[in-house]
Amino acid sequence: MATSKYTADDIRKIAQEEDVAFLRLMFTDINGVLKNVELPIDQLDKVLANKATLDGSSIDGFVRIEESDMLLYPDLNTWLIFPWSAEHGKVARLICDIHTADGKEFAGDPRNNLRRVVDKMHRAGFTTFNIGPEPEFFLFKLDEKGQPTLDLNDNGGYFDFEPVDLGENCRRDIVLELEKMGFEVEASHHEVAPGQHEIDFKYTDAIAAADNIQTFKLVVRTVARKHGLHATFMPKPLEGINGSGMHINMSLFNKDGNVFYDPNTDNQLSETMMYFLNGLMEHARGLTAINNPTVNSYKRLVPGFEAPVHIAWSGKNRSPLIRIPMARKNGTRLEMRSVDPTANPYLAIAAILDCGLEGIKEQKAPVAPVNRNIYTMSEAERQANKIYDLPSTLHNAIKALKKDPIVINSMGEHLYKSFVDSRELEWAAYRQTVSEWERDQYLKRF
Repeated sequence: MATSKYTADDIRKIAQEEDVAFLRLMFTDINGVLKNVELPIDQLDKVLANKATLDGSSIDGFVRIEESDMLLYPDLNTWLIFPWSAEHGKVARLICDIHTADGKEFAGDPRNNLRRVVDKMHRAGFTTFNIGPEPEFFLFKLDEKGQPTLDLNDNGGYFDFEPVDLGENCRRDIVLELEKMGFEVEASHHEVAPGQHEIDFKYTDAIAAADNIQTFKLVVRTVARKHGLHATFMPKPLEGINGSGMHINMSLFNKDGNVFYDPNTDNQLSETMMYFLNGLMEHARGLTAINNPTVNSYKRLVPGFEAPVHIAWSGKNRSPLIRIPMARKNGTRLEMRSVDPTANPYLAIAAILDCGLEGIKEQKAPVAPVNRNIYTMSEAERQANKIYDLPSTLHNAIKALKKDPIVINSMGEHLYKSFVDSRELEWAAYRQTVSEWERDQYLKRF
């Protein structure tokens, strides 16, 4: 188990020495949206005593109005002071777990739920589930009123540099701010599409990784606005170009090391890894609604733009759902390529881990790897190789989720119901919307 990085006394001392004026108590709702309650620093003792309150009925997916009083329990290890200047003094943050008024962990809190699945992993004999995310985002120009436009800030491509990559200064400032906050940034580059960028940071354990993803999004948006830009993690903001994904690299450890690595097999991949992989494959359709939770997510999951649309795995090519990178020993890992940055990271990581653990429990080997470009295979070839499709719409993904008890259990009853209700409302609203494409196609023809 991780040791505590900060005590309450440490935080009191740092807050005084750094002249912190405000506290942001952060948490994440069912839709993966980061929320916060801001308090003056003179409320710090109340916060550290777990007595800061929240109206849970005002948060999507939490509780009804008659049971709305909730408590914010700060995770002291998440203490940090934001490096950017504030008008009225420094601002620090703590990421919180949500508890009910009687002090019990709230089952509708995605972070509590991830901890529950991590505890299940510990009981199965594993120590750590490491996650290395690869979030992508677009930068658009702001108009004179500070509203985002659809004008990209550059015409760059994969790994381009200035003068083509005009987002480089913004991206560099994002990296500098992240490093001030303790992130270990491993790579920063322009992605394939114009205006698209990727910044990769070092892997860490499941809960810290989910926290880092949420913090990363906040930093990216904050720094982009200072450059007169709007950063969006929308999966497919423009048609005809690549969308933004958030590939999830994962590895599982016990007290002896990385259980995905076995030096005694031909490919140095363990049976445990293959069982975990099969768990992801068997539950891939049920996982999709969680990994790709918006209507727009499915505009990215189409052939021709490097996003997976088929359930397959490989160690050699990037068209399947799951790839095994070449690294071995402690670097042995799986990469799930379908996840996009609108996913609630706490829900997605919990579901992925639970499905992998189920695969280890079942001890079934996956189908053979596919080392060809799946996009060029015919439907008959795909069926012969047992390659099936991911859901093509949010509606179909929700139907697949409802049929998968393992993925449902990864969320728990409260989160599952809230999640499905939220996604079905989004799909219903989308179905009733008449798009510009429909008017272009049908208004004059019929």
